[in-house]
Amino acid sequence: MKQHATIRGEVTYREGDGMPIAIPEGPVELAHAPDSVTLSWTADNDAAGLAAMPRDQYELYVNDGKILPQEGHAEEDHVAPASA
Repeated sequence: MKQHATIRGEVTYREGDGMPIAIPEGPVELAHAPDSVTLSWTADNDAAGLAAMPRDQYELYVNDGKILPQEGHAEEDHVAPASA
């Protein structure tokens, strides 16, 4: 399922054991999985960004008001049936 949200405040992710990397404020697209949430965005320089974070970390950011999911804008991922 895909959903849209807005980043407000400092939201970071880590690549492996590296330093925290900031996700820029603004619109993001969310893809929910049972144990994680993937965020994708376009930076000011038109570069695409992508980060996966554990669901508990995502929920902390939502509870802190740093990730603002847009209600009613979730989209199911549909796979077209194979034609015979």
